[in-house]
Amino acid sequence: MTLQRPYVLIIYYSRHGATAKMADLIARGVEGVGDIDVRIRTVPAVSAVSEATAPAVPHDGAPYATLDDLEQCSGLIIGSPTRFGNMAAPLKYFLDSTLQLWLAGKLIGIPAGVFTSTSSLHGGQEATLLSMMIPLLHHGAVLVGVPYSEGALLATQTGGTPYGPSHVAGAHNDVPISDHEKQLCMALGKRIATIALQLQLRG
Repeated sequence: MTLQRPYVLIIYYSRHGATAKMADLIARGVEGVGDIDVRIRTVPAVSAVSEATAPAVPHDGAPYATLDDLEQCSGLIIGSPTRFGNMAAPLKYFLDSTLQLWLAGKLIGIPAGVFTSTSSLHGGQEATLLSMMIPLLHHGAVLVGVPYSEGALLATQTGGTPYGPSHVAGAHNDVPISDHEKQLCMALGKRIATIALQLQLRG
């Protein structure tokens, strides 16, 4: 029997692409650690029209997340654009579907982090990051942020918080991810991958 390599699961929802780009940067941070893989997944949009259905496979980008992806991961990072200081409905909808994993305690003890993107500098980034932490706490995950030992956290003039990486995309969602924002994304991926491996060794 072949043992599966540990992996960090990154689940995100992205409407205009900025959050997806952040997910890719975080994945690069995970990949830089070695001995652990990364799996990037997205979630389908939620429609108010009951007849609307999403394709079984996205037209482009990452595959849709499944509960199996979540159950087997060694680390978890979730990301969403801000919606009035909260995570977007599609990510919340997916997290609401994880009751069976919660009942079985499948995510207890895994390191987990969060990231977000907003149109404006004070568009509710920290509130959104905190909103994503709440279900992770209920699942028993060990929350991991970005420490101030990361120089970019003190130097950034755009996004970036100790709660998790963030990006200011601008009113038209056309502002590139800054160098400091990139560094903080990669730092979170590296940190969660490193902690996931350390926890496995101790377990």
